[in-house]
Amino acid sequence: MNTIIKDIDSYIALQPENIKQGLEEFRQTIKSVAPDAEEVISYAMPAFKYHGMLVGFAAAKNHYGFYPWNGHTTEKFKDDLKGYSCTKGAIHFPIDKPIPKSLIKKIVKVRMQENISNETNKMNK
Repeated sequence: MNTIIKDIDSYIALQPENIKQGLEEFRQTIKSVAPDAEEVISYAMPAFKYHGMLVGFAAAKNHYGFYPWNGHTTEKFKDDLKGYSCTKGAIHFPIDKPIPKSLIKKIVKVRMQENISNETNKMNK
């Protein structure tokens, strides 16, 4: 049976016990930087909107995926991301290691500014 995930609480509740706490840490870390961001589900995963899509996160078998909703953040933060597996649009944090909250906060702050800037640029065209 396919379960429709309506919100972040539902997503977290469906996950194995050993990763629920990590997912909640992602959520709270993002909210600490972007308290006005809207919690949504996008591509069947938890995400936040702030002047557009901000970031998303999800659980995989051996890692948490963190998604900055663009293709340039991993390049911009390549020095900070040494030691983590990355693709163009995703950062993989091992489930068995502490979540790097300061790095998540740093990325979210930059993404917030990018979204505001992009929105302003669109309005000025």
